[in-house]
Amino acid sequence: MDDAAAAPRGQRPAGVAGPGTGEDPGAEELRTVHPAARIEDALAEPVVAAVQDIGGYGGLVYLRSRDRRSLVLCVVAGVPRSLLMLWWRVPVGGALPMSEAYRRSESLWLPDERAMMLRFPQFTAALPYSFGSAFHPVHVGGEPVGVLCVLRSAAREPMDEQTVRAALHDAGRDMEERLTGFTRQVPGREGAEAVAYGIDYDDQPVSVRLPTPPVRAVSVGMVEWDLDSDRWSGDDDALSLLGVARGEFGGTMAEVEDRVSPDDLYELRAGRREATDTGQVRGRYFRVLDEAEDGERIRYRPVELWGHVVRTEGDARLLVGALVDTAGGVTAAEAAERLPDGLFSLDQDGRIVYANHRCQDLLGYDLEHLLGHYPWDVLTWLHDPAYEDRYRAAMLSQEPVSYLVHDPDGVWLGFVLYPGVHGLTGRVFRTGAPAGAEPGQPLAPAGGEAPAAPELVATARAGALYHVVQMASVLTEAVTVKDVCLAVAEQLLPAFGAQEIALYTIRDNRMYLLWESGYPEHFLDSFEGVPLNANLPGVHALTTRLPLFFESPEALVNAYPQLLLDSMGAWAFLPLIASGHPIGSCILGWTAPHRFTPEERTALTALGGLTAQAMERARLYDAESAVARGLQEGLLPHRLPAIDRMLTTGRYLPGTQGMAIGGDWYDVIRTERGVALVIGDVEGHSVGAAAVMGQLRSAVHAFAASGRPPQEVITHTNRLLADLETDLFATCCYVELDPATGRALAVRAGHPPPLLRHADGHTESLDLPGGVLLGVQPEAVYPVTALTLAPGSVLALYTDGLVETPGGDIGTGIEAVRRCLSRSRTDSVEELADRLIRTARRTEDRPDDVALLLTAYDWRPAR
Repeated sequence: MDDAAAAPRGQRPAGVAGPGTGEDPGAEELRTVHPAARIEDALAEPVVAAVQDIGGYGGLVYLRSRDRRSLVLCVVAGVPRSLLMLWWRVPVGGALPMSEAYRRSESLWLPDERAMMLRFPQFTAALPYSFGSAFHPVHVGGEPVGVLCVLRSAAREPMDEQTVRAALHDAGRDMEERLTGFTRQVPGREGAEAVAYGIDYDDQPVSVRLPTPPVRAVSVGMVEWDLDSDRWSGDDDALSLLGVARGEFGGTMAEVEDRVSPDDLYELRAGRREATDTGQVRGRYFRVLDEAEDGERIRYRPVELWGHVVRTEGDARLLVGALVDTAGGVTAAEAAERLPDGLFSLDQDGRIVYANHRCQDLLGYDLEHLLGHYPWDVLTWLHDPAYEDRYRAAMLSQEPVSYLVHDPDGVWLGFVLYPGVHGLTGRVFRTGAPAGAEPGQPLAPAGGEAPAAPELVATARAGALYHVVQMASVLTEAVTVKDVCLAVAEQLLPAFGAQEIALYTIRDNRMYLLWESGYPEHFLDSFEGVPLNANLPGVHALTTRLPLFFESPEALVNAYPQLLLDSMGAWAFLPLIASGHPIGSCILGWTAPHRFTPEERTALTALGGLTAQAMERARLYDAESAVARGLQEGLLPHRLPAIDRMLTTGRYLPGTQGMAIGGDWYDVIRTERGVALVIGDVEGHSVGAAAVMGQLRSAVHAFAASGRPPQEVITHTNRLLADLETDLFATCCYVELDPATGRALAVRAGHPPPLLRHADGHTESLDLPGGVLLGVQPEAVYPVTALTLAPGSVLALYTDGLVETPGGDIGTGIEAVRRCLSRSRTDSVEELADRLIRTARRTEDRPDDVALLLTAYDWRPAR
């Protein structure tokens, strides 16, 4: 995005510093206008209200940066800051929903991951989780200054777009009023433009806690117990917990015991003994009569007694303490301790705040070692990105997530995570290993519900984010369509346990197979070239731009009764959409019925988007390569002229890295004095390199055919390349040979030395004096060397691709080719050329292209 697009609309108000002039003087004023006032104060309440109105679980507010090139996260509500660290600062010009809402000053409603994938596949690839989101620009004085974002669980009941936009509009208007009022407290910021211009943010995001559901308040009453006289006294809260009125309470121990459950009288009396013996009482639990409505049965309220003994005048012993209502937290903790499974709780940031004893036993750590830490930091066997991704998936989707772990003792543990906006509750239990189980695999039981019993826990795989990152990494190295297809097949099949894959592309409004693996032979023949109106799931997924998942053959047959099925038991049909355009479809098959978890569906949808982008890029590359190869094939000689007393042949191999074309060329040209043997190499592997090669070949041919001597041919070619101003350089070796005498004149411009095999088999590298590369110095001078070829000699001209290998020495490569030329005994020049390039042809990783021109002088093969 250019500066004009990044800058705010309108003129900068007088007296207000702009981007590039240092910090805005008003920025410090905004921070110090009131000791307790901060800009997030103007944003917190509106974002919380928007989250509640839309039924969301999180809200974000971005404000523009001071240089207007970025949106900076200012306020976060309901979502851990750590989960959004990659999105704390995003480019205004990025292909992201918040950036687009800001640039276009328009609201966006993306109810689920499918809608996000279609509009913003890159964002989905980075956060491949199932959630909905809404974005609304924040304006001040008619100018966009930021973006409000609300996150919503995609599993909740859908909300109509009109309701969402109305809630966003109200929140945005509230923010504008608050920001305007906040900013106008700064002297000199009265004008609307000045107010808007001064709103920016370049700090870290501030977390705002969403309101918690109303809970029962914990009652605490203060008591005094005279241990010598057994007299009690207490404040109003204590007497209320005991269920007596102050005017009716005489303070005797008997009255207190009358209020205590008969089953708990021992605990009360034991508390007295504990106080006498130790000087304190620590959490003596008993139940007291609670007030009941008319006609209700007797009920009890659990309480705890805490206190310590003090000495009063006369050496009396007085227990001073508190009576605590435990109907909430303490009783809940006791309930958790009675469960057979381990229970733990994580705060919003993912740190452990509670673990019952069973959980501590299963994990092998006591509570003190766990509290305040991330589970994957304390437990080394959870130190894998896949496990942290389970937590991320639960918090961002707000749906239960479960997975299996193999602990160091060889025990399989099942984990189930139940997320909420204020944290996460987890369950851990021992379980048997299902067939083919692998640790770290994510799972979620049927219907999206967490398993009710350990028996329901199934195998799980590495997290969605891991697969997306891995696929993105692999696809960055895929260049051609074939590379993309191979990468997708090698990644998707093992990652999701699928057994077959088919990739289709669109051509002339029909679907054509690009790649398949795992299908029966000829099974897909009947689907080749089907039109885009065919009643097929792969076609429908593409035309509707929505993925289709069928978890059993019955489900697929019910939807497509006429469809020919193979032996698979479940299928996924993924649309391949790139830059808003349909590319094709990806079809995956599983041998057995397979339940697709929400996370798995989201990950596959995101991977479809990545595949489509890579496919589009590869198709463009293949198209450009085809044009370039055609150009290069047209520029290289189709056949070499027949010359008396000479046999010539040429070979060309394109490089295997990058575009499979280059700037190598060779030629044989008749001249006034005999014949010119030419080989050259333009740097680079591109259409531009091939084009420059064609220009140089034509120039050399024209100069040579016009009768110019070798030195002038190279000198003029050098000046021509310099005049072209292409920023490309070239090497060349030019040998003009008189076939009648064998005498030759050679010129070398930065090119590898020729090889000459004599009639007796002795082969040498001709160390010809040379000049600089063509195109470097327009006035360069190139020396000429005289040679004589004896009958039976073989002259080899070649480019550096034949003798250079990654990490190898060019001298070693030249020596290897020299030995091959020396030892090869054959009556055919063609066979000799094939032997010289055999090693290069068999090399899969060939970084440079290869050209070879072989000339046999007065050669009489044995009959």
